[in-house]
Amino acid sequence: MSSLHKEPTSLASAVRRIVLDVLKPHEPNIVAIAQALSVLPGVDGVDITVYEIDAKVENVKITMIGKQLHFEEIAEVIERMGGAIHSIDKVSTGRIIVEEVPTPQD
Repeated sequence: MSSLHKEPTSLASAVRRIVLDVLKPHEPNIVAIAQALSVLPGVDGVDITVYEIDAKVENVKITMIGKQLHFEEIAEVIERMGGAIHSIDKVSTGRIIVEEVPTPQD
């Protein structure tokens, strides 16, 4: 296992929030996917938003928070339910979740 894929050694370095861009079929619906993700160890909450619907697929944004999220387990559930992760759009780690703040260039 490479050093990039090792589990965090402490909760201070654990993934606390992750935002994923996912392509999924119409079925299962987002309720079923959210429920499947919410029972994973370390997950405190799941939010899924559909932002584009095509004839056969939907693009969704999945936001998850928890004390120690495990990307590999999350990806496995999404793939098992027919989804494909397009990108990891945001990650928060540490003892607290730091909120993004606007800057002059925004």
